[in-house]
Amino acid sequence: MYVCGPTVYNLLHIGNARPAVVFDSFRRFLEFRGFRVRMVQNFTDIDDKIINRMSEEKWDYETLTATFIREYRRDMDALGVRPPNFAPRTSHFLPQTISFIARLLEQGFAYEVDGEVFFDVLSFASYGALSHRKLEEMQAGSRVGVREQKKNPADFSLWKPAKEGEPSWESPWSRGRPGWHIECSVMATELLGESFDIHAGGNDLIFPHHENERAQSEALSNKPFARYWMHNGMFQVNGAKMAKSVGNIVSIREAVHRFGRDAVRLFIFSTHYRSPIDYSEEHFENWAKAAGRVADCLERISEAFQGDVPFQKGFSPWMQPKMELFSEALEDDFNTPKVLSLIFDTVRELNATEDRQILQQGYSLIRDVFGDVLGLFQLKKASGRREEALHQALDGVVRLLLEQREQYRNQKDFSRADAIRDSLREKGILIKDHPGGSSWDVE
Repeated sequence: MYVCGPTVYNLLHIGNARPAVVFDSFRRFLEFRGFRVRMVQNFTDIDDKIINRMSEEKWDYETLTATFIREYRRDMDALGVRPPNFAPRTSHFLPQTISFIARLLEQGFAYEVDGEVFFDVLSFASYGALSHRKLEEMQAGSRVGVREQKKNPADFSLWKPAKEGEPSWESPWSRGRPGWHIECSVMATELLGESFDIHAGGNDLIFPHHENERAQSEALSNKPFARYWMHNGMFQVNGAKMAKSVGNIVSIREAVHRFGRDAVRLFIFSTHYRSPIDYSEEHFENWAKAAGRVADCLERISEAFQGDVPFQKGFSPWMQPKMELFSEALEDDFNTPKVLSLIFDTVRELNATEDRQILQQGYSLIRDVFGDVLGLFQLKKASGRREEALHQALDGVVRLLLEQREQYRNQKDFSRADAIRDSLREKGILIKDHPGGSSWDVE
C-alpha cells in the first residue's frame, strides 16, 4: 500500500484524519485476513505551501518541516493510527528523483526549458484514463496565462528552478526542487517496486496528482503503477470542502480532546469512505455518547469477571454468524457503516443477557476482533480524553514558562532564561528555539 501523506507546514485538521483512519483500518483488515502488508506513507516536505510559510513567518526549512512531522505523529498517536512501515520524506529521495527525471528525458517523455523540466502528456497515450478526463477538455478548460514554455497546457513540472531564498538542490538542469507529482512516483517505486497493489488518498488527489503519478510511472515501466486505487471522500462544512485555505477547519487534536478518540473514528466510519462526510458537532457528540455505551458494556463485562475476561480462542457458534457479517461487510468495498450497525446490535444483545459465556465471547468479539480491526475500544473508558486533557494541561504550564523565558531573553537576562530551559530538560522536556518562537517536546 502507498498512501499519500501530509504536506508538513501546519497542524492537521479533522478532514486530514479521514484517509489516515480509513486506510489504517483497511490495512488492519488485510492483516486480519492473513495478508502481509507493507505500507508506505510519505511526508511532502518540499512544496509551495512550505515555502510560503517560511517566507511569511521567517521559519527555517529544517525547523518548519521537522516540527510539523513531529506534530503529525502526535496527532496520529492520539487517533490510534499505527505508523506505516516506511515514512519517507521527499527531501531524502532527491538523487533517486533526479535519476527518475533523467530517464524520462532520455526516453522522450519529458523536455527541459530554461532549467525547468516538464512531462509531455501527449507522449503518454492513456493520459486521463484514471480521472476519466479527455485531454481536449483539459486543454479547453486551461487557465489563462499558461506558461509559454510549455508545449501543452496540461504538461506539468518535474523539476523547478528555485527562486532566491527557496530551499534548493543541484541538478543537471538547474539548482531547484522537484515538482509535486514526481515525489510519490519515486518513493513508491523505490520502496514498493514499479508495480504494486494499492494506492490510496483523498479523492481531491485523483486529478491532477494521481493522474500525473500514473502517467510518469507507467511511461517508464510500461506496467500498471497501482493495481487498485482507493479514494476517500472529503470532509465538508455546510457543503464546502474543509480546507485551511477556506478557514473552516477543526484540528485533529481539538476533536480528539473534545469528543475522544473512539468518537472521532466512529464518526469517520459512519459514512462510506468514498462518500463526502459533513462535519457536525451534534454528530460528534452523538458518536461520543455511542462510544460511551460500548465502553459501559465492556466495563460491565470486565467487572463481572473481576477485571480478567478470559481470552476467547476460536469462534463459537454464537460468534460465527457475526464474524461472517463482519467479513462480508468489509469485503464489500470496506462497508464500515454496516459494521457499526453490527457492533451496536451486539452491544444491545450483551446488555440484555447475564449468560457469562455469551458475555465473555461478546467482549472478545467487540474488543479483540471488531475493535482491533477498526482501531476502536482499545482504551479504558474515557482514558483517551483524560490523556489528551493531561497533555493540554502540561502544554499550558510549559507555555507559561516559555513566555517567562522569552521575557528574560528580551531583557538579555540569559542566565535566568537558561535556568528555565535547564530545569525543564531535567524533567525530560526539551525546548527548541526557532524564528517563530519556541516549541517543546518530551525526550
